[in-house]
Amino acid sequence: MSVQGMSSGIGQDEPQTALLTGYLDSMTLVERLHRLLLDVIKDEFERLGVLEINAVQALLLFNIAGHEVTAGELKSRGYYQGSNVSYNLKKLVELGYMHHQRSEVDRRSVRVRLTDKGRRVRQMLHELFARHAEALEKRGTMGIDSLGGFNRQLRQMERFWADQIRYIY
Repeated sequence: MSVQGMSSGIGQDEPQTALLTGYLDSMTLVERLHRLLLDVIKDEFERLGVLEINAVQALLLFNIAGHEVTAGELKSRGYYQGSNVSYNLKKLVELGYMHHQRSEVDRRSVRVRLTDKGRRVRQMLHELFARHAEALEKRGTMGIDSLGGFNRQLRQMERFWADQIRYIY
């Protein structure tokens, strides 16, 4: 269910309706922005003829960059949730975008890193994101100062939500 659907049934007489409406709008925008980011990556890859991996897998390659990591580390860093991390890593290894190696210490753990093919895809995303950052500034949409403030607010929301999860346990 989208976040937008969560606002139905809320009475207009409730105190702080404007605050709640703003909060729900923010959640909807975050959800929509993530989906749009995936669509932007998908469109770029279609334009470039990169069809064997999806946008989520491409973001995995981008975020791993030059590091050697495990699926657990990707989850703990907050990049990905659930079992799809393992599935996507396995697919990227099968397709030659990543190397994998069993840990010497914990044989259950597999460490992965990008191959040359994976680094080329990461570079494509880097170039796409650099073009976008430049276009945002040229159009006057967002510059370094407004992006800094935007990112600070998103980090505050991230900390707030992380704290809410911690309180459950």
